[in-house]
Amino acid sequence: VNISILIVAVVIFLLVIHHNFLSLSDFLRRELSDPSPLGLQPIDFIPAAPQRLTDERSDKEIPVVIAASNERLGGAIAAMNSIYCNTRSNVVFHIVTLNDTVDHLRMWLRSTPLRNMRYQILDFDPRVLEGKVQVDPQKTDTFKPLTFARFYLPDLVPHAEKVIYVDDDVIVQDDILDLYNTPLKPGHAAAFSDDCDSTSSKVVVRGAGNQYNYIGFLDYKKETIRKLAMKANTCSFNPGVFVANLTEWKLQNITKQLEKWMALNVVEELYSKTLAGSITTPPLLIVFYKQHSSIDPMWNVRHLGSSAGKRYSPQFVNAAKLLHWNGHFKPWGRTASYAEVWEKWYVPDPTGKFNLIRRHPEAYEAK
Repeated sequence: VNISILIVAVVIFLLVIHHNFLSLSDFLRRELSDPSPLGLQPIDFIPAAPQRLTDERSDKEIPVVIAASNERLGGAIAAMNSIYCNTRSNVVFHIVTLNDTVDHLRMWLRSTPLRNMRYQILDFDPRVLEGKVQVDPQKTDTFKPLTFARFYLPDLVPHAEKVIYVDDDVIVQDDILDLYNTPLKPGHAAAFSDDCDSTSSKVVVRGAGNQYNYIGFLDYKKETIRKLAMKANTCSFNPGVFVANLTEWKLQNITKQLEKWMALNVVEELYSKTLAGSITTPPLLIVFYKQHSSIDPMWNVRHLGSSAGKRYSPQFVNAAKLLHWNGHFKPWGRTASYAEVWEKWYVPDPTGKFNLIRRHPEAYEAK
């Protein structure tokens, strides 16, 4: 009788274990197959760094997020090359792109000067912006979904406590670790370069409206904006380069706040019309109003792309830690100031697809 009871107990125990195993398998299957609600899917994973590089570089990992659109891919490549070559830190690039750019990007990253970089490619699904961005049906080609990737930093780098975001039209001339170590005040989720304090703001940008105050980005005739009680002459900031504390970002639900103002703008048209369609900066200005820290202005010397002329002296450009060609005149185009500085970091496209106006062929020898 005792043996029979023992056998029955063992059978029941095995059945329970089998049932739990099947339930766990089903759960894991669902977890792996369910897409991210934001459509941010990793495509390539960070390769292990060769032992030689591990020995040469510090253990401190610095996540850098950069968007890479197909028509500006050469810019992102040059930016990453300049960051990688000017630091001994363990930089990991999180490259956000669209699905049709992945193969081109992957082939470029396998080029000799770049093959030792650590990176992860993320596919950005533009459908996450539905209802949040008003697209003119006659100007769909001007809609750049990747400009909003910076709004979703915790989803792009979910396990990081702190990240750096940079635009694709920058060149870094100093150790990115210095920027990463920017102190953020308690309760601040990000640090930007304030326009009023920036050396860049001392030069007037013709035809671009008031780029240095909130009134240049927001329509103060709208009641929704007036109710926020934000002073129109408040100094704005540039979101093309910034450091983010993702712990605070998550606590304050910054992404949801940004999406809220994006959706409200679709209905109420809250953004100023003076800046020719700037739709990325206004929600950031609202959410971070007097709630952000500052980075060293030399880490975002900008407006190099606002005109074809040279607004800075060669000595100042050489001293800048980060150069930013925001504006219409990109360094890979026909006319841009100090394009030769950018070209020193450009890595030729192995496919030949990237349209670069070659002015200084001798500069293409990768550093």
